[in-house]
Amino acid sequence: MSIFVDEKNKVVVQGATGHQGVFHIGEMKNFGTNVVAGVTPGKAGQDVQGVPIFNNVLDAVIETDANTSLILVPARFAKDAVFEALDAGIKTVVTITENIPFHDAMDFVHYAKYNNAVLIGPNSPGIASPGKSKIGILPGSIFLEGDIGVASRSGTLTYEIVNSLKEKGIGQSTCVGLGGDPIIGTTFIDALDAFEKDNATKAVVLVGEIGGTAEEDAAEHIKEHITKPVFAFIAGRTAPPGKRMGHAGAIIARGKGTAESKIKAFEKADVGLAIFPTDIADLVEKYS
Repeated sequence: MSIFVDEKNKVVVQGATGHQGVFHIGEMKNFGTNVVAGVTPGKAGQDVQGVPIFNNVLDAVIETDANTSLILVPARFAKDAVFEALDAGIKTVVTITENIPFHDAMDFVHYAKYNNAVLIGPNSPGIASPGKSKIGILPGSIFLEGDIGVASRSGTLTYEIVNSLKEKGIGQSTCVGLGGDPIIGTTFIDALDAFEKDNATKAVVLVGEIGGTAEEDAAEHIKEHITKPVFAFIAGRTAPPGKRMGHAGAIIARGKGTAESKIKAFEKADVGLAIFPTDIADLVEKYS
């Protein structure tokens, strides 16, 4: 099994004819993803990597039964693109676009919940279930099919940690990039609950960073609801006080959001903590 995506996902790429769209359609197809359509207004009838292009998502859904959308459009168009996908009946939306205005993200995150859709991102590298499907810009070469679930706020650290797991022969059930913005769809808690229910996932790795309270909230949730082993890495331990770091979501306020507060919260929840990203693989290896 896996969480959120598998072989049943039929993907439409919004922003398919741009440079990123063309490249990542090819990469997803190489991974085994069922990419069935692309959308770029005014370019219907063309194709990208053998994938037919439509003027809008509804036409793509009618013709191909697409049920999943990858958003690769510029930030100023992202809100409309997500709304268009949801209005066409898409139930899984993966939003790669970064620098989306705060209130735009608020609008489409709530609209996705209203439509009972899974929204991953924005500012996410995507999601991958090795052996099944990859939706996004995650490099396919770092993955190995297995039983460790990964949920991360950081794209680059995801790549490093997943690759270190692979090098030790430790495979992943699903890796989901949550996104680094203050407003996101799928959260650590959503991912933890999904991994808890997934029989193919034996343990979970969380990759967090300074800013916000997502990790503290996840720690409380783990104590009450998660029975599987959880391991974590927190980026930003050495961040200078008062210095803006990394993602838009990396905001520290009123004593919460610091690396120290997150580490303490995870320690109280009996989460195995890594000092360096590659230490995660060692912790998981000892468990397994």
